Amino acid sequence: MPSGRPRRVPVDLRPAADGFVEKEFFLDEFRGRSVLIAVAPGAPGARPDLRPLAGAVADLVRNDTRVVFWWPDSGGGAERRLRGALRRARGLARRRFQPPAPFKRITASSDGAEIDALRAELWGTLRRERMCVLVAAGAVPAAFARSVGALATALRVPKLVLLDPAGGLVPDASPRLSFVDANVLDTLLRHGEAEWSGLGDRRDLLVAVRDALEGGVEAVNICTLEGVADELFTYEGSGTLFTRDDYCHVAPLGLDDFAQAERLLERGQREGLLKLRSPEEIAEVLAVGYGATICDRHLAGVAGLLVTPYAEERAGEIVGLYTITRFKGEGIGERLVTRLVAEAESRDLDYMFACAVDERAVQFFLRRGFVRVGAGDVPAAKWVGYDARRRARVAVLKRPVR
Repeated sequence: MPSGRPRRVPVDLRPAADGFVEKEFFLDEFRGRSVLIAVAPGAPGARPDLRPLAGAVADLVRNDTRVVFWWPDSGGGAERRLRGALRRARGLARRRFQPPAPFKRITASSDGAEIDALRAELWGTLRRERMCVLVAAGAVPAAFARSVGALATALRVPKLVLLDPAGGLVPDASPRLSFVDANVLDTLLRHGEAEWSGLGDRRDLLVAVRDALEGGVEAVNICTLEGVADELFTYEGSGTLFTRDDYCHVAPLGLDDFAQAERLLERGQREGLLKLRSPEEIAEVLAVGYGATICDRHLAGVAGLLVTPYAEERAGEIVGLYTITRFKGEGIGERLVTRLVAEAESRDLDYMFACAVDERAVQFFLRRGFVRVGAGDVPAAKWVGYDARRRARVAVLKRPVR
């Protein structure tokens, strides 16, 4: 930034607060909505630690989220462990000897009139309790995703969480697929594609997810029982998130986006990827910022085009480019830069530049038509008040606009 005033680091840049910020961000998304969380048959028999699951459910309930919890009927011992875990979770405790939430017994293959009756009964319960446990008799692994997906569609819940021992999708010789939109899902379901990717054993699950999305469910998460809190409340996640819509929309940040965007910029500063900026300097970035939004709710990345300090040189600087880890492989950064290039063209700028200290960021810009240049090849205003130690290791990248 060109300002010569002393840099003032925001007081809330504490690594310990990062998890809290992420969690609050995602809890805001769930507040006032309904979630169906389902445990795969066979999972309770392995006697998993139910405390992380109970804690995540309790967080949702305290957040004023309506939770429908689907549990396969695996015998009295497993159900007793579930009741005990829920009872010990903070925020779910009730009077002594009372269950931590209403339990209702259903058949795993419920449909038709039974579903209609269940919808009415569930609302009568959830308007008072915010949580209901459905103990499903006759649940089998082969029909798990299909039957639960049909239930989510019938209940018209916006969010379905499938807790599967296999966790998220991991193709052969590839990292976990953290995010899958409808286009990618359709590709996987083409003849032989799932098998070629090493996901043939999960084809039935993928079909069930597609049917749920087409039936009106907005998003489906698949993860392990132990990883549910990380999947729901962190940027990285632990499984795979599926959505039905074109996943990414890039647009100028509005005032209501600023709080989320500021959190992302501060996160990038904590990681050392972004230059430390004062609250006033961050506000300047937000004022010229663009956001990449996933499914109209998740702010997955931010970037700004700073023009005013470099008006005489007809130049623009890409500032604050940061994408959250979960979506790094989904082209979010590329979409943001493409939008900033279009903005530079509309302003009739001669060139754009960016500065980076992370080699991955440098390679990202090089792949998009930028070239390394010296510090003297960009406006001198860039270096006014700039930290000398950072300047010694920063890479400067530049590209013509036209």
